Amino acid sequence: SFREEIAKFLTDYARAAKALNPDHITVMNGCCAVFATLSTILCDPGDGYLIPAPYYGGINSKTWLYGGIQPVHVPLFSEVTDEESHPFQLTAEKLEDALQRAKKQGIRVRALILINPHNPLGDIYPAQLLKECLEFAHRYELHVIMDEIYMLSVYDDTTFTSVLSLDCLPDPERTHFMWGFSKDFGMSGIRVAVLYTRNHEIQKAVNQLAVFHSCPGPVQHVLSQFLRDRDWLDNVFFPTNKKRLKEAQNILVDGLADVGIPVLKSSGGLYVWADFRKFLRSQTFEAELELWQKFLDKKLLISPGKAFYCYEPGWFRLVFSDSVDKIYLCIQRLEQMLRSRAAEPGANNASSSADTLCNPEKDSSGKPSSTPGEDVSQLKNILVY
Repeated sequence: SFREEIAKFLTDYARAAKALNPDHITVMNGCCAVFATLSTILCDPGDGYLIPAPYYGGINSKTWLYGGIQPVHVPLFSEVTDEESHPFQLTAEKLEDALQRAKKQGIRVRALILINPHNPLGDIYPAQLLKECLEFAHRYELHVIMDEIYMLSVYDDTTFTSVLSLDCLPDPERTHFMWGFSKDFGMSGIRVAVLYTRNHEIQKAVNQLAVFHSCPGPVQHVLSQFLRDRDWLDNVFFPTNKKRLKEAQNILVDGLADVGIPVLKSSGGLYVWADFRKFLRSQTFEAELELWQKFLDKKLLISPGKAFYCYEPGWFRLVFSDSVDKIYLCIQRLEQMLRSRAAEPGANNASSSADTLCNPEKDSSGKPSSTPGEDVSQLKNILVY
């Protein structure tokens, strides 16, 4: 069966601690459906879930669709403190702070969502951090939803640790894994995702909703054949895909550097997180959206940090999983646009503070005084994948 093939595949490629049980697998038509159904089952309307920000903004609408639950941001910043080793670093302490703020606001937090490899940062959680997050969730009896949809899109020598590979989970009944074919196999239109949970009651409830999110039999049959061809996957597809991703990432990062745009060091995913802060007219989200509109005018579809609920204006996500010619064209258009922008009247008002790490002013709640979630109406036309 399709679930048996998926179980064998994930056992091997996620380096699972033990063979996955096909009976614990539910197949649905995309990870969006998994988010929607899980949020409905795990939470009551008005409940919240912790999620490090920035993050893939599409999660918000999916968790609200059925369940009516709200995100509780764990803000991450580019400034590196004494306790951190790199920008936008997640720590268990930041999870704790966000949880306590939510409690003071009367929000009951029921779950923690982690994206690994991260979208949009391209970061990969070290095994130790992953364990600390799971221990934190266990301490507060939170469900953990592990979104590992970019699991096989790791293009350098960084070790990726799947939650399935951990020998001993602190709370296996509250740990839920999801993955899909769309990113790692370039099959966005196929709409097939996997939920793996050992919690029988949750799976039973998910299956009641999964009937509305099922995958066509012919698609399941074709993908079953696909997963069985290990020789092609191991010796052709994955090596070629990894090589092309790394080459494309190098071209984009080098091209951005030539234009004066630094990027966050990344190891996974199909994108880079780039720092355009010095090109903003002011360090505000209004200025970020104004720059984003300039990109669109030059036919550059680059997603602004506001779409990912980033707490610092001026960060953008650029996808590099495209042909080399289009990457070079992107760099060329960027250079032309930024050069012409620099020549515009008032260009000298662009903030130079972005050359150093930005630390937004915060209010008494610990949140930046101008957060990306204050006016989501401006995001309605922003396409994010």
